Amino acid sequence: MDVKNSFGKNLKFYRKEKRLSQEELSEKVDISVKHLSAIERGLNFVSADLLEQLAISLEIPVFFFFVNDRDIIRNVRLLGTIDEIIEKHFIKTIEDIKVDIHQNDRV
Repeated sequence: MDVKNSFGKNLKFYRKEKRLSQEELSEKVDISVKHLSAIERGLNFVSADLLEQLAISLEIPVFFFFVNDRDIIRNVRLLGTIDEIIEKHFIKTIEDIKVDIHQNDRV
């Protein structure tokens, strides 16, 4: 899938996720509905200014428009692993603090 098609697919996904119609989003970023539709279908691409306005209007980081499904799946797995590591260390830290408190109570 080329960049324009991938970008358009992601734009449409996040627009719908925010429950915005093409009319509502095009009004927010000051472009025609026809232009937005062409972008979502991969026929047109965006300028840097429009890219920034779309990201702001949809309240997402710019790079979300360029991430494909495989990247998301890989990152979700990585985040899950990171969460497990943090939780393991957090629990160990809590236990260490309890031991320190218990030892200080004896003094």
